[in-house]
Amino acid sequence: MASVDIVKATKSFGQNEILHGVSIDIADGEFVVLVGPSGCGKTTLLRMIAGLETITTGEIKIGERVVNDLPPKDRDIAMVFQNYALYPHMSVADNMAFSLKLRGVSRSEIDERVAKAAGILGLKDYLARFPRHLSGGQRQRVAMGRAIVRDPQVFLFDEPLSNLDAKLRVAMRTEIKDLHQRLGTTTIYVTHDQIEAMTMADRIVVMRDGNVEQVGAPLELYDSPANLFVAGFIGSPAMNLFKGTIEANGRQGFVTSGGAFVSLKTSAIAGLAGRPLVFGIRPEHLHITDDGGRGFEATAKIVEPTGSETQVMANASGTDIIALFRERHTVKQGDKLRLAPTQYHLFDAQSGERVASSDM
Repeated sequence: MASVDIVKATKSFGQNEILHGVSIDIADGEFVVLVGPSGCGKTTLLRMIAGLETITTGEIKIGERVVNDLPPKDRDIAMVFQNYALYPHMSVADNMAFSLKLRGVSRSEIDERVAKAAGILGLKDYLARFPRHLSGGQRQRVAMGRAIVRDPQVFLFDEPLSNLDAKLRVAMRTEIKDLHQRLGTTTIYVTHDQIEAMTMADRIVVMRDGNVEQVGAPLELYDSPANLFVAGFIGSPAMNLFKGTIEANGRQGFVTSGGAFVSLKTSAIAGLAGRPLVFGIRPEHLHITDDGGRGFEATAKIVEPTGSETQVMANASGTDIIALFRERHTVKQGDKLRLAPTQYHLFDAQSGERVASSDM
C-alpha cells in the first residue's frame, strides 16, 4: 500500500489544457472517489496516475517515488476498466493469472494468489468457465480478481459499474467497498454518479472543467458545499435554488426574484443586504407549515409516493422545486402548500461561493 500525491498536475493536448494545476493528497489505505460531469478531466487524471497518459507539468508520487516518467508496469498499480477487457479464449483462472505469468511468477504462487482472490470474490466455482458463460457482474468480479492477484500498492477503478443494470450496480458497489475494507489497499475510483461517490468514498474530489472544486468527506460536501456547483451536483434530488436578495429594512429575510419572502435569522444574514444571492434548500429540509408568517407558498405539480417517503414537485413564485417528505402527507396536484425550510445555504450569485449556512 502507498499514498498518492498529485502536485499541480496539468495536462495539455496541443494548445488545449485539459487539467489546470490539480493538487490532491491521498493517504495510504484511503478510498478516494473522483466525481464530476463528463469532460471534467477525472478519467484523464486517473490515466495519468496509471501512466497511460503523460503528465504535462507537475508531479505524481506513489509512495516515495515520483512516477512521472515511469511506465505503467513499474508503478505497482492495478486498474479496473469500464469494459471488462477479458480474454474470451481464456478461462477465469487463466484471465486472473495472465499478468503474473508475464512477470514470471512461479506456478505455485500463481495458483495460491488466484485461489485467494477467487475466495474473496466468490469465484471459486467459476474458475474453469470462460467469460462468455458469465453474467456481467461475474465478469466484473473477474476483472477485479485480475487486479487483486497483482497485490498492487494502488487500485484504480475507471467507472467499473457503468455497464451493469441498476440492481447489480448497487450490489457491486457494496462488494467493492467490502473489498477495500478487507484489503485496505489505497483506492482511486472514477465515476460520474454522485450516489456511488457518496456511498463508497472516504473522501470525494469534485471536479469541473479540469479543476478541483472541493475535496472532503461525503457528508462534509453534502452539508457544507463550497459553491453552487458542488451544492447542485452532490445530492439526489438536487438542492433547490432561488435567485434573489436579502431584505433587511423592516422584514428580515430573503426575497426571491419571483417575489416570495422567507424570514431568516438576523444574525445569519448580517452584512448581506442588497447583495445578489442564491438561496439553497435541500428537498428534505422543507416541511409543511400552517404558520402564515413562515416559509413560502408553493403549488403542487406532481406527487410521487414511494412508501418510505413522498416526493412533491411544485412551483414557488415561478421557480420549480422539489420537496421530500418522510411523514405521510395527503398532497394532490394543484394543492397550495406553505413550505418552511429547516436549513438553508446562501451563495454569492456572481462567484457561486457559499457565503452563509444556517438552521432555521
